Amino acid sequence: MKRHNQILIGILVVQIVVSVIVFWPRAAEGGSGEPLFPDLESGDVVSLSVTDSDGNSTTLQKIAGNWVIPEADDYPADGTKVDSLLDKISSLTGDRLVTTTESSHRQLQVAPDDFLRRIDFQTSAGDRIVVYLGSSPSYGASHFRVAGQNEAYLTDELSAWDINAAASAWIDTAYMDIPSADLVRVTLENENGTFVFRQDEEGNWSTIGLAEGETLVETRVTATVRQATSVNISRPLGLEEQASYGMDDPSAVVTLETADRTVSLTIGAQDPLDDTYVVKSSESPYYVSVSDFGVSNLIENTRDDFIELALEPTPEG
Repeated sequence: MKRHNQILIGILVVQIVVSVIVFWPRAAEGGSGEPLFPDLESGDVVSLSVTDSDGNSTTLQKIAGNWVIPEADDYPADGTKVDSLLDKISSLTGDRLVTTTESSHRQLQVAPDDFLRRIDFQTSAGDRIVVYLGSSPSYGASHFRVAGQNEAYLTDELSAWDINAAASAWIDTAYMDIPSADLVRVTLENENGTFVFRQDEEGNWSTIGLAEGETLVETRVTATVRQATSVNISRPLGLEEQASYGMDDPSAVVTLETADRTVSLTIGAQDPLDDTYVVKSSESPYYVSVSDFGVSNLIENTRDDFIELALEPTPEG
């Protein structure tokens, strides 16, 4: 038995050594460290899509010099994020060659049907380039391969964990951002009633209709107002209202008034697939999807959430 275990250990050591030899990064033939895309300029790319291993994908397109998300009626994308990714791709080199065999692609997760990220982009000249990002053998390093080539390399320029396939990763997620200090009046309407709050110059909140012994809990008002004034996008939806958005029978409507403007925020139906809510601001032409915890107070709060009853004094003795 002891002899048998020694043989198994020896086989395991040999396998490890072979694996290290096969996948140890080495200089490409000729020791070339030249860029893999020497003629690629970020300004030449007109279309880009990012897909993850779960099938999630976002496509971006350049129109009139600006990056947009076409499936969301050309919702504006953050061009600096797109250009940053393209600059990293254009700087990829072949100096850290890992393998030249197709049979190794799946093990490195750079195969067409087994990858962590697939980056697909097209240039103004009509050239289409696909880059597969795979596993990370060490911190800050990732395997990658260009479609149509057997060679797979190692790079520290790109990481699958830094490249998200969600649309929110490529936009400015701030949908509405109104300083709470600018507000003078907030009206919240949901299925539990209508609540009106006023803010004075010192930042103190008040409301009407308090009974004797009732006190407004300003911290709860502040938390609710914060959700209404700071709305972040989960994903953009588009310009056209859909029946499924539920805007005819909204979950909540908030009216925010400052000294010089009035903004309304309508919260529609919840998406059963991801629990997000459809949201529309009067200051934006776009409908967007927002996380449920980002608007929960606006939808669920009742009068009891804002009011506190004074405690009765305990009789002496």
